[in-house]
Amino acid sequence: MPSNLFGDIPEELPEEWLQTLFSGGKGFRVERIVSRGHSSPDGFWYEQDEAEWVLLLSGAAELEYQDPPRRLKLEPGDCVAIAPRQRHRVAWTAPERDSVWLAVFYEK
Repeated sequence: MPSNLFGDIPEELPEEWLQTLFSGGKGFRVERIVSRGHSSPDGFWYEQDEAEWVLLLSGAAELEYQDPPRRLKLEPGDCVAIAPRQRHRVAWTAPERDSVWLAVFYEK
């Protein structure tokens, strides 16, 4: 039975919502992430061991990188590859609509 990446999203989202869609060997997994005005806490940086490829399917967002310092504005259809150990954070997501992400994590 097919599933829909825009379906079954909780009405209330007190925090960013993550759902593992599937996973496999060697650290491979695919997640659906839903943000509704959420951002990373001040001073917090993601710095995971695996590589990440992320696609923004709906909404709007900004990613921030620590080194070199920069911000990327993302609109639906934009995707970005994030290297292992690259410090990054979600700086902003649209508060008035769902920002739905598809994130693929894998070992390099």
